[in-house]
Amino acid sequence: MNQWKNFSKGFIKENPVFVLLLGMCPTLGVTSSAINGLGMGLATTFVLVMSNIVVSLVKSFIPDKVRIPSFIVIIAAFVTIVQLTMQAYLPSLFKSLGLFIPLIVVNCIVLGRAEAFASKNTLLSSAIDGLGIGLGFSFALVLLGGIREILGSGKLFNITLYSENYVTLLFVLAPGAFIVLGYLIAVINRIKKS
Repeated sequence: MNQWKNFSKGFIKENPVFVLLLGMCPTLGVTSSAINGLGMGLATTFVLVMSNIVVSLVKSFIPDKVRIPSFIVIIAAFVTIVQLTMQAYLPSLFKSLGLFIPLIVVNCIVLGRAEAFASKNTLLSSAIDGLGIGLGFSFALVLLGGIREILGSGKLFNITLYSENYVTLLFVLAPGAFIVLGYLIAVINRIKKS
């Protein structure tokens, strides 16, 4: 039952984006739309879960001197799987996310969970932790991308909600990411305090 407590931490208490402020590069770079946020979030979730599972399985075989490089190689293998799968089956999303997919390898969320959690816990706990943190990251990216897409283009998941006459282009541009993220962090901090 303790494993499920780790699962829920990723949404509010230890959300990688809103609380820990990790993974800001893909957070700000790909969230111009909700679909981009969802794609990046699910790709990162897959890598988190799978790398946590493998790290928890092989932790006793890896010498301390090569622990971090070994974790990076494990993570890179799963990022390659995601990249090739996305390129083959979701080419438009792959093109939209571009360079941010390979950068999952060095995402501090993934490497941090491998080092801080998966290398010290059981397979089941590590898988649940990866799933919780990954879904929390996905939630943050979809929320940020959705708000930016609604305000900047009048759409959500490419479904028109209101006329483009009332949109503010700023929100789909880079400064809009900072503005919306700042307000979301403030709201999350307010929720945590009450």
